[in-house]
Amino acid sequence: MAQSTADTPEWGIGGLATQANTAFAAGAVVVPLAALAAALASNDVRALTYVHVMAGVLWTGIDMFMGAVLGPVVGSLDPKQRADFFGRFTPKMTFLMPALAVVTIAGGIALALRLTTFAYADQWLAVFTAVNTVPIVLLLAYQFDALGDRRALAVLGVAVVGSGAYLATTLPGTSLVAMVTTTSPWLLAALGIVTVLGLQGFGVVLPGEIRIYRQIASEEPDTELIGEIGMRNAKLGGVQGVLQLSIVFVMVGLRYLS
Repeated sequence: MAQSTADTPEWGIGGLATQANTAFAAGAVVVPLAALAAALASNDVRALTYVHVMAGVLWTGIDMFMGAVLGPVVGSLDPKQRADFFGRFTPKMTFLMPALAVVTIAGGIALALRLTTFAYADQWLAVFTAVNTVPIVLLLAYQFDALGDRRALAVLGVAVVGSGAYLATTLPGTSLVAMVTTTSPWLLAALGIVTVLGLQGFGVVLPGEIRIYRQIASEEPDTELIGEIGMRNAKLGGVQGVLQLSIVFVMVGLRYLS
């Protein structure tokens, strides 16, 4: 295991923010979330559409760049150079990408609910919450080898009970056949794609970034592991970019073909 040439950063969210640049970390999280909050508070569909689309464009563009440009370039470096790069690049992405993903997804859900074109919207939202929350918790626990940890099991229990209660309050009396047959195929496709994006982003990419930071902050960083996780995340970024482009196709279909 090679020792990093950079100063070992402090542990925790503060250290991660310092590595990313505190001002950048704050702005990357606060600006998108504040824009979403303002759009929701304004009750203006156009403002909400703008925030949703702009966050989605940034999310898609960065992912496409990572997969098509960054991945091949960094992949040609030796393990030490690769680890040094991801050690500096990852802290920024840890703040920026989840914020863009949350704003894009939350903005899209809010738009679907406000435009009242989504049949059985409350029921689908309950299903969407369950099929995202529980698997993401399981993926997080798996990434950190914590499937048997009591804290992970407690979080999983909360996710199961919470999502189960949400389903129990929305699904009774609802025909599942009617839910599927009366919902636009374009909306069903969008739900499926967004679910895959969420599972990859929050269940694989984000914990991978945290694992990289834990290596950076350790006394003996494992440069090979840092490079391995970084390259995996870069490749997944490309996959997510393709999925996000498919969402654009679906949204056009929903607008003009449904």
